[in-house]
Amino acid sequence: MVYLDNNATTPLDPRVVEKIAWFIREHFGNPSSLYPPGREVKSLMTEAREQIAEALGARRPEIIFTSSGTEADNLAIFGLLETWPEKREFITSSLEHPAVLQTARYLEGRGYTVHYLPCDQTGIIDLDCLKSVISPQTALVSVMLANNEIGTIQPIEEVTKVAHRYGVPVHTDAVQAFGKIEVKVESLGVDLLSLSAHKIYGPKGAGALYIRKGIDLKPVLHGGHQEFGLRPGTENTAGIIGFGEAVKILRERWRQDKDRIEKLSERLKAGFEKKIRGIKFNGHPEKRVKNTLNYTFPGLAAEAILLALATKEIYVSSGSACSEGSGEISHVLLAIGLSPEEASSALRFSLGRFNTDEDIDRALTEVHEIVNELRKNSAE
Repeated sequence: MVYLDNNATTPLDPRVVEKIAWFIREHFGNPSSLYPPGREVKSLMTEAREQIAEALGARRPEIIFTSSGTEADNLAIFGLLETWPEKREFITSSLEHPAVLQTARYLEGRGYTVHYLPCDQTGIIDLDCLKSVISPQTALVSVMLANNEIGTIQPIEEVTKVAHRYGVPVHTDAVQAFGKIEVKVESLGVDLLSLSAHKIYGPKGAGALYIRKGIDLKPVLHGGHQEFGLRPGTENTAGIIGFGEAVKILRERWRQDKDRIEKLSERLKAGFEKKIRGIKFNGHPEKRVKNTLNYTFPGLAAEAILLALATKEIYVSSGSACSEGSGEISHVLLAIGLSPEEASSALRFSLGRFNTDEDIDRALTEVHEIVNELRKNSAE
C-alpha cells in the first residue's frame, strides 16, 4: 500500500499505540475522582497537557482538550461570540475548513454579518480587505494557518497585528500546520488555536484548543466542571494520553521528519512536472506546508484517476476528507480562481512520516501510466 493522503488522517505511530495500550491496561480511573486511581489518570493527563503546551510555547492551563479539531474550532468561535453578544460581525476567509466555513454560514443565519476574505491565485488572503472590513463591531477573526487542500500558509502574524489594533481577538485553525511547520503562539500572536491528534500520528477523537490567558470564553456544552469548566463531560483519557505521546514523538523527531518529507515531496513534484505534460500546480510555490501537492490534470476527472490508483492500492484525495463525500466541488480551488471543470480535475497528494522513496517511485509510475491511459481513451 502507498498512502499519500496524510492530510486526511495519519497512521498511528507504533509508540502511540503502545502508550495507549499500556494506559488502557493499567489505568481505568476517572480523572475527577479524588482517590489514587483517579489521581494517577489526572497526573498523566497533566503530562499530556504539558507536552502540548511546551510544543506551542504556551502555559499548561491555556490548553483545553476537546474531541476533535472541529470541536475546538466551534468552541473558539461560539465561545468567544457568546462572550461579546453585542458584537455581531465575524471575519474569516474563503479558504477555511468546513469546521469554520459552515459555522460562519450558521452565524449568518443567526443575523451575524460575516466577511469572507478573498485570496490571490496562490491562496494568500487579501490583508487590505481585512483592513477595510474590520471594525469595532467585529467580535472575532478566524483564519487558518495552513490550508488542508493546497497547503498555503497564511500570514497570521500580520492578521493578528491588524486585528489587535482594533482590540479584536484572532483564532487560527492550525490542524494542518502543527507538525509540519513551527507553530508558536507568541510569534503568531494568536489568541485561540485549534489542534487535532489524528493529523500528527495520534488517535482520532482527541483535539485541543489553546486559549490565551485573559481571553474569556463561554462553554458551548454544559453539564460538568471538566477542562476548567469549558468542556464538560468525562474526558477521553486514552485519546488524551495518546495525543500527548504523539506530540512528544513529534518534538523529538520534528526536524528529521520535516527534512525527509520535504525531500520526498520535492522528488514527487519534480517527477510529476517532468513526466506528465500539461499538469498545473495549485497553491503557493514556497509559502506552503511542503508535504502537500495539489495538481490539476486538465481534461481528466480527478475521481477517475483516484479510483484507478485505488485499485493499485495507492491512496490520494480529490479534496478535504471532511467534504469529499458531499459531491461538492472544492471551494478552496474555486476561491483561487479555478473553474469548476479545472477544480474537478484536481488531486491532492499529502506525504507523511512513514512514506518511503519506493512509495514515490511507485506513485510516479502509476500516475503517469493512468493519466496516459485515460487521455488515450478520451481521445478515441
